[in-house]
Amino acid sequence: MKDLKNKTVAILATNGFEESELKSPKEALLEAGAEVHIVSLESGEIKAWADGDWGDAYKVDKTLDQVSQSDYNALVLPGGVINPDLLRRETKAISFVKSFFENHKPVAAICHAPWLLAEADVLKGRKVTSFHSIKTDIINAGAEWIDQEVVVDQGLVTSRSPEDLPAFNAKVIEEIKEGKHDMQTA
Repeated sequence: MKDLKNKTVAILATNGFEESELKSPKEALLEAGAEVHIVSLESGEIKAWADGDWGDAYKVDKTLDQVSQSDYNALVLPGGVINPDLLRRETKAISFVKSFFENHKPVAAICHAPWLLAEADVLKGRKVTSFHSIKTDIINAGAEWIDQEVVVDQGLVTSRSPEDLPAFNAKVIEEIKEGKHDMQTA
């Protein structure tokens, strides 16, 4: 089924993203009919992290300087430890993430990617999950942390780890299909 035909989704990532957490959602979104862009800090390629070592390189479609939330219907944030830690240091990346909330658009974050949500200050009062090691960070950012494979809160989709990808991907597609969520806000 091509439920997401005419929808465009940004996947924000940089070097050190968890390979399965970019590859699997991207494949699911493409299969559902969406156009998907890998957005990063710089043009060229970014390297994945897989099984404790560097993985494949992925082509960057657009840089943060070339895009706006208005170009997209939704945002996906893959995890890994390195990727969100590097991105949360970049003002442009945090502004890009926050702009999706300000415009009520679906955002999906898995594993360590909720660090970006904490940095963007969009977690207060939200129900969220993440990789267990950042649970305290997420709670300190004002969220209610729930240990479930996928948690959805008004257009915000979060999951814990690669093991949760089937449920994560299904909910991401569902939330994008639903469109904007009035309560999805910064």
